[in-house]
Amino acid sequence: MSTVIGRVLVGLVVIGSTLALLVMPPVTAEGQGARHVLAATPPMGWNSWDSYGRTITEADLRANADWMAKNLKAFGWEYIVVDEGWYLLNPEAAGKPDLRFSMTDDGRYVPAPERFPSSANGAGFKPLADYIHSLGLKFGLHIIRGVPREAVKRNLPIAGSSFHAADAADPSDTCPWNAYNYGAKNNDAGQAYYDSIATLYASWGVDFIKADCIADHPYKPAEIRMLRNAIVKSGRAMVLSLSPGPTATANRLEVATYSQMWRISDDFWDHWGKWAGHEWSQGLRAQFDTAAKWSAEPERPGHWPDADMLPLGRLGPHPGEGAPRDTLLTRDEQRTLMTLWCIFRSPLIMGGDLPSCDDWTKSLLTNAEVLAADQHSNENQAVINSGDTAVWTARPSNGVGYYVAVFNIGDQDRTIEYDWKELGLPSATYKPRDLWESKNLDPSNKLRVTLKAHASILYRVE
Repeated sequence: MSTVIGRVLVGLVVIGSTLALLVMPPVTAEGQGARHVLAATPPMGWNSWDSYGRTITEADLRANADWMAKNLKAFGWEYIVVDEGWYLLNPEAAGKPDLRFSMTDDGRYVPAPERFPSSANGAGFKPLADYIHSLGLKFGLHIIRGVPREAVKRNLPIAGSSFHAADAADPSDTCPWNAYNYGAKNNDAGQAYYDSIATLYASWGVDFIKADCIADHPYKPAEIRMLRNAIVKSGRAMVLSLSPGPTATANRLEVATYSQMWRISDDFWDHWGKWAGHEWSQGLRAQFDTAAKWSAEPERPGHWPDADMLPLGRLGPHPGEGAPRDTLLTRDEQRTLMTLWCIFRSPLIMGGDLPSCDDWTKSLLTNAEVLAADQHSNENQAVINSGDTAVWTARPSNGVGYYVAVFNIGDQDRTIEYDWKELGLPSATYKPRDLWESKNLDPSNKLRVTLKAHASILYRVE
């Protein structure tokens, strides 16, 4: 194994050709002698980007894993995911022409040894993954689609094949916002490169792959298919998460065939409306409209539209965007965020620094009754999403009662009132339970609630 010094070059972008859908059976994994669907419920975990950007180290990752194991694992949180740049030798040079990479002599990125010391001497991420597994958690990593440009420049061989990097790479195709790689050709050499990295990740014990620059701007269905095929051939069950969005709803069947998660929006950050200077960033108000659109799509258990990470708690010491900070969302907005993600059944991937969590942030992540709406419900739908009001309903998986989430998405306090039948529930007198407050309320023959601006409430009614 050797360290290769690479230089980021400016690339051109072309949109790849569309791919005819090849229907595959549900992705399954071997477990305790029985086959089961991967990601049978929305994945729950932590990702390093919101707090560490490209600067994440092994010590940071272990600290977050330790905190999750101690405080969150009992509530279903299990994935620890290292995001973009784990192979960068000088991450502080991101966006500059002298960025350097850690890479094998067959053109595959490996962890930067100074930041991940247990990876030295060819160990890769296996020691770190083994540690995370020893905590009862799962390990994931982020990749940019395609073939490293430095591997193409040197025309390095592709492991396990007779091909070389130049056979697999399309130099006319570069991610518009990340120039590390060229796109992969839809040919045998392109498949061989994806096979080589999936085999490597399987040998490390990876459980989750977040593939970037693949679900939108541009949408790359051929590379999605090649990556999924490579994962299957590796013999290891690995969840495939596609990023960024907004993935087109017209592509739902295709992305659900090949992945377990796909982003429904561009990057989501800690703001309600617009974020000055970050026009691409999705705010919480806009996410209501995006989620409502996806709620109209047919359910497909094991395959989840992803509303992106939860920018809660402390975003630091080196957040992927903006200055180090405590989340800019108010406490009402933070509950609204968690309520929307749960009633929508989005994957729940925490972005804030876990060891820095205060009691309030921890309470958002450990309310078992709220999390149950995300993990164990169906028929989730936005029944009202107009003006200053959003109302969602769902059925608990045991078929008893209903979940009702009510949101004041306006900028003034207001009272929201509907007959139950206006929300699609049978007319009846129901006993609501406020899940955030863990409190039973008086029986009522209608919904009536007063909410502050940007606030919400989540009921289970029976």
